[in-house]
Amino acid sequence: KKSCCLKGLSFFLLYRRHGLWFRLRRLIIWLLGVYIAIPFLVKLCPAIQAKLVFLNFVRVPYFIDLKRPQDQGLNHTCNYYLQPEEDVTIGVWHTVPAALWKNARGKDQLWFEDALGSSHPVILYLHGNAGTRGGGPRGELYKVLSSLGYHVVTFDYRGWGDSVGSPSERGMTYDALHVFDWIKARSGDNPVYIWGHSLGTGVATNLVRRLCERETPPEALILESPFTNIREEARSHPFSVIYRYFPGFDWFFLDPITTSGIKFANDENVKYISCSLLILHAEDDPVVPFHLGKKLYNIAATSRSFRDYKVQFVPFHTDLGYRHKYIYRSPELPRILREFLGIPEQEHHH
Repeated sequence: KKSCCLKGLSFFLLYRRHGLWFRLRRLIIWLLGVYIAIPFLVKLCPAIQAKLVFLNFVRVPYFIDLKRPQDQGLNHTCNYYLQPEEDVTIGVWHTVPAALWKNARGKDQLWFEDALGSSHPVILYLHGNAGTRGGGPRGELYKVLSSLGYHVVTFDYRGWGDSVGSPSERGMTYDALHVFDWIKARSGDNPVYIWGHSLGTGVATNLVRRLCERETPPEALILESPFTNIREEARSHPFSVIYRYFPGFDWFFLDPITTSGIKFANDENVKYISCSLLILHAEDDPVVPFHLGKKLYNIAATSRSFRDYKVQFVPFHTDLGYRHKYIYRSPELPRILREFLGIPEQEHHH
């Protein structure tokens, strides 16, 4: 009887072990199948890769009413809508300098537009992929720049936030050009600077290259966490780690990006840009590796187009923990901007 029980127990344990192994093996085969299928899916549908570059469908933080910037602590900000092309409407936020905050309370869009003509410099801010013009670190940067005496004009590209239209590199660049011209029509002789972050650096260099070609360059270009071009960025992105050594990685994953008409060739654009350039990059950036920002700087610094202009690279040490989007926290940022843009300190405190 005892041996019978032992036999039964050992059979049960064996069956259980075999059942677990069978389930585990089935899971491994399924995961392997998915792993192998994904590159083919991406190759067959380049639109998937385009969506992963733009991430415009990711609205973080959620539940922000973009018509009410005051909900994000931006009481001195006005929400506008502009129309760069037929069937395209883009949402814009305009934050006035801190010196104008009290006057800005309760004012309408016309007052804000007129305020662009006041003697304060303007920064056109081009945000990265995912999210919107509102909330999070972007809103915190607007507050910092406003406190330093800048107007900040930012917007959601077509297909982002509450902006209407389909995302594309051409469309994003055209939207930025439209907003730049809209600012210039109202800002008089005040300096206008372009500030791009992450994917927005690609839009920024596209824009500034076009502005330089038509001989209306901005006073300066600031690139925060930039890459060289979208292929190199995609190859270095954390998402690509599990496929980096997959046979035909470029063919499966990078070629579909190019097929979708997405290049964001910062490394090529800087050869045609003639205005001062400042690059800010954190050494511990997990999204756009530090070495890509440094590589872009080296290309720009040796480019003939910059020979009469200032080109500066400012690294932020790993210990500071600024990563991909927290450089605005740097207590050094006001000094860096003041020294680079050449605006005397007293101008920030009218």
